[in-house]
Amino acid sequence: MNAQTGPSLPTYADVEAAAERLKGIAHHTPAMSSATANRRTNASLVFKPENLQRMGAFKFRGGYNAIASLSPAQKKAGVVTFSSGNHAQAIAYAGQLLGVPTTIIMPNDAPAAKVAATEGYGGQVVRYDRYTQDRLAIGDRLASERGLTIIPPYDHPHVIAGQGTATKELIEDAGPFDILIVPLGGGGLLAGAALAAKALNPGCRIFGVEPEAGNDGQQSLRKGEIVKIGVPKTIADGAQTAFLGDLTFPIIQRDVEDIVTVSDAALIDAMRFFAERMKLVVEPTGCLAAAAAFTGAVPVEGRRVGVILSGGNVDLASFARFIAPSV
Repeated sequence: MNAQTGPSLPTYADVEAAAERLKGIAHHTPAMSSATANRRTNASLVFKPENLQRMGAFKFRGGYNAIASLSPAQKKAGVVTFSSGNHAQAIAYAGQLLGVPTTIIMPNDAPAAKVAATEGYGGQVVRYDRYTQDRLAIGDRLASERGLTIIPPYDHPHVIAGQGTATKELIEDAGPFDILIVPLGGGGLLAGAALAAKALNPGCRIFGVEPEAGNDGQQSLRKGEIVKIGVPKTIADGAQTAFLGDLTFPIIQRDVEDIVTVSDAALIDAMRFFAERMKLVVEPTGCLAAAAAFTGAVPVEGRRVGVILSGGNVDLASFARFIAPSV
């Protein structure tokens, strides 16, 4: 497909610079495999468990990289962002580490564990109704009133570059792949993964995965322009985005082969698999890529496949309810 290009789009050089900023700060999460998963899919799967990252998700990479890249004056004034949870925690935690004040706009229905963690990291939480209020407008107002720098959850060059370091590590640790499968919400992780994979593993076919209820990325790729939808209702709260970004979409359009969807039931099945067989707590959004491999939404048979597990921040009551056997 033809994609718009411009000087504002991040490149693999930005991913390399992010990796330097994150060295010794972000966890270098392992590459993991499972014989059971390989038998189930007739493929060779290698998982990148970003649920083991600091604050429990890949978002730490982009959040820290973005704040670390600010000027001294911007750091002193502080930053504002909006997030259902993982980016919120990432910005709050990165701000705490770097001594930067953070204001986080979070929906009223954000998971309690994510709100508590964000506040625990020192973030000032401002609540809103995701179905009736515009978080972008709230962020703009607070930025204007308080002189804050906005760091959006995905549509930001330093955020995208930081997220790309997860795939950089995976390919450098585990070698080349035939296929890379990545969860998709607003596209920061997928765009960053594409930058890293195309530089280090150019023959790799890249797939994004969304929840069935929120396939705006799939529609956008098919139509060739950003498609906006209503806020999707899905257990994958980290993928309840309504549209891709002006920076993430051109990269996805240029480098990603396809975007597929999986059901909430498939996410629950994957959560149960990781808990039972690999002793990993992976949140619903974090299971998107794995569910696509397990269900065949992405055909993986006979292939060597990298699978990004994007996070593990699910409150334990919800986790227990999700994975409990049906009666």
